[in-house]
Amino acid sequence: MSTAASTLAAPADSARATRETGAQLRNVAIVAHVDHGKTTLVDAMLRASGAFGERAAVVDRVMDSGDLEREKGITILAKHTAINWHGMTLNVVDTPGHADFGGEVERGLSMVDGVVLLVDASEGPLPQTRFVLRKTLIAGLPVVLVVNKTDRPDARCEEVVDESLELLLELADELELDESMTARLLDLPVVYASGRAGRASRNRPADGDLPDEPGLESLFDVIAETVPPPADDPNAPLQAHVTNLDATPFLGRIALCRVRAGVIRRGQQVGWCTADGKVTRVKITELLRTEALTRVPAESASAGDLVAVAGIPDVTIGDTLADPENPVALPRIHVDEPAISVTIGINTSPLVGRDPHPGTKLTARQVKGRLESELIGNVSLRVLPTERPDAWEVQGRGELALAILVETMRREGFEMTVGKPEVVTKVIDGKLHEPFEQLSADVPSEHLGAVTQLLASRKGELSNLVHGDTRVRMDYRVPSRGLIGFRTEFLTITRGAGIVSHVFDGYGPWVGEINNRLRGSLIADRSGPVTGYAVDALSDRGVLFVGPGTIVYGGMVIGEYTRNEDLEVNIVREKKLTNMRKSTADELVKLTPPTVLNLEQSLEFCANDECVEVTPESVRIRKVELDSHLRARARSRARTAG
Repeated sequence: MSTAASTLAAPADSARATRETGAQLRNVAIVAHVDHGKTTLVDAMLRASGAFGERAAVVDRVMDSGDLEREKGITILAKHTAINWHGMTLNVVDTPGHADFGGEVERGLSMVDGVVLLVDASEGPLPQTRFVLRKTLIAGLPVVLVVNKTDRPDARCEEVVDESLELLLELADELELDESMTARLLDLPVVYASGRAGRASRNRPADGDLPDEPGLESLFDVIAETVPPPADDPNAPLQAHVTNLDATPFLGRIALCRVRAGVIRRGQQVGWCTADGKVTRVKITELLRTEALTRVPAESASAGDLVAVAGIPDVTIGDTLADPENPVALPRIHVDEPAISVTIGINTSPLVGRDPHPGTKLTARQVKGRLESELIGNVSLRVLPTERPDAWEVQGRGELALAILVETMRREGFEMTVGKPEVVTKVIDGKLHEPFEQLSADVPSEHLGAVTQLLASRKGELSNLVHGDTRVRMDYRVPSRGLIGFRTEFLTITRGAGIVSHVFDGYGPWVGEINNRLRGSLIADRSGPVTGYAVDALSDRGVLFVGPGTIVYGGMVIGEYTRNEDLEVNIVREKKLTNMRKSTADELVKLTPPTVLNLEQSLEFCANDECVEVTPESVRIRKVELDSHLRARARSRARTAG
């Protein structure tokens, strides 16, 4: 339950009047590494402004509106809220911290005039911090450094500030920024905060302590001083840039825009500039502003404001709404190219549509239509045809982004076959190049050798090593191929105590073969329900993914073999019954529970000749070719060719 602070926002009418002038308007994005507290800090800012009201039931991470965002605890889609503070309207864009959703970060930065860089008081800058900060400097935006979670027992505020400044200088040198820009970076303001406690101060607290001020006034003041009001000209011809999309049952598709010039009004005729250079005259049927977490109707919006526009059914990200008499399009939003791809097609397994709660969308037409609709709002995704008419290659920024797409489709009722993730290669100067990642691993000291060996086998090159009292921080440059399936094995060898993150680091020459899997698969050789008798007999062969009663089919992967080869087994075998008397009764057998893999783990586990069957109820790993005889012939041909 949130209570209004004594210094609340200006009344709604006054706030709207302020926004019309633009004098007290600030557009700012919050960027950070995953789990450094962006969304929690936005919660605290909303509470401090009294946005929830006295009787509102407030949940944590209110900006994480999607089910997947709440389940995974990460921000996937960039969203914005408007906070009124002492007559100032603050449009805050909450951006994802994971590099796989870089398209969302780039769209968020295109909407704002400044950035709040959030850094954990213990972990300091990490690879994704570098990613989002690099995008900020390219955009030329002023930065406010917020050291969050100062009350962590292992906080080290002074060192984290120094590390952040070193990162800024390194990026300034890499991007060849001019001296004045570099000087401003060195003089950037620093705020120490605890988002969960709702406190912030310019004074550095002792490590492990809360900031010495009770509220967030210092944070709001620093933002107002550092981030300039919009410099857009309200008297120029209209230009509004479409940066995101939404939809409602009543209004249909909604375009979320930053008004770059002029004034946009409800009922106005505008020129809609699309990617192909075509200009169409359309009418703005509804104009909405954001107040706290809700959209409210507005008559007009001026340059610098963020608004939602309805009335253009086919509008897409990057389009421009301009003066119909002088339609000048703004540059399209540029995002980094995808590095990872998977093949998504219809479900071709023997169990298609046979789950207790089967999928309702099974056809190639439905899968293709869904992938094409995803392209409308996801600018970092690409969909390409394959040799098969019922499968498509989907390219994205990383495994997580693609897994989120598949999980979303699964929850919508689709049944699919998803191939093993592969890297997107390029030919540069006649030589094959592949994507690389900058990886940072924080592990207990006793696991240093095992992690080093694991990364060496995946062609990783060590660039930095920092020893702490009980933990070690390692920085590597690793081929993206080497990180497919890495996280699961990393967590296993560090017994869950390791922390790893990585970010795209450009392309480099192909490094040769990488063996991501050291063990083979256990494969069912026939269809039927799994029996406890067979599970007990196979328990010493490896780790099983299925338990008694599970329906399997021939060619389905039912476990991980202990050896570096595949083994076909009879997992449905029953105990033979005879009329012979026994001296002892059957004993109760204790079975080891199966290891159930989720979607991301299944994609990581896949070998080159395997894929994942995804339904609303099940995730199954299977061989691409289910027939064992055909698989044997393929292996024989491969050996002969080799």
